[in-house]
Amino acid sequence: MNFPPWMQRAIQARLDEVTARIEHDPELSRVRGGTDEAFEVLFAGKDVEQTPEYTEWENRYIVSKGIENERLYMQGLRDGIQLTVSLLGQSIPEETDTEA
Repeated sequence: MNFPPWMQRAIQARLDEVTARIEHDPELSRVRGGTDEAFEVLFAGKDVEQTPEYTEWENRYIVSKGIENERLYMQGLRDGIQLTVSLLGQSIPEETDTEA
């Protein structure tokens, strides 16, 4: 199912809005902080973050999570749109039958 360009832009705008909201969510910031602290404790005294392997892993991780989140969100929108179209399609014949 391909969406028209205007709808794709609207979906992308919504995705950008949701992403921005998630990035500034206080609870998620707290969780991220805890994760960062645990990571620092795990590698205390080691300068792991400066290695090329770590940088490569981090870049790949960020990209993969971004793609995963975008796909999940887009699939949720598609499912919601299909559900709405299905429900509207079922209600139209009932309205026509009652008018007759």
